Amino acid sequence: MEHRIIIIGYSGSGKSTLARKLGRQYGCEVLHLDCVHWLPNWQERRREEEESIVSEFMDTHKSWVMDGNYNSLCWDRRMREATQIIFLDFPAVICLYRAFRRYFTYRGKTRESITQGCDEKIDREFFWWLLHKGRNKMRKRRFRNLCEKYSEKTVILKNPKAVRKFPDF
Repeated sequence: MEHRIIIIGYSGSGKSTLARKLGRQYGCEVLHLDCVHWLPNWQERRREEEESIVSEFMDTHKSWVMDGNYNSLCWDRRMREATQIIFLDFPAVICLYRAFRRYFTYRGKTRESITQGCDEKIDREFFWWLLHKGRNKMRKRRFRNLCEKYSEKTVILKNPKAVRKFPDF
């Protein structure tokens, strides 16, 4: 059976961790969109190059898991071709806690779900993203619309307990 799984959600909700678990479980290739977007030292990759990387990945793998939002990065194609969309709709306080825990775990190092040379950090900009900008009305509406449009293949998980209870775990 082919699995093409998209994992979206708020920063700090555990998208990359879930992607790795599902990739192992189903024997699928995993693409972390943070690795596509970021070059070393937190430099952004050109959009055309990002789209090429994602398109090639989708073209060359029958089964895959992809985590990350990046709504302008092959968004329609990713959502259309996915066999399942998992939305991690966690409260801000959980995401904030997890982001700080991740920071203290990887401080001064690069985690595997991001480009080598992008050492873990929490700065004012990221803190603002976690609590406000990444959860603004437009982003919430985009997630809601996506869940409605693809309701037959979308699963909404609201907390870590729901992820642990998720089928096949």
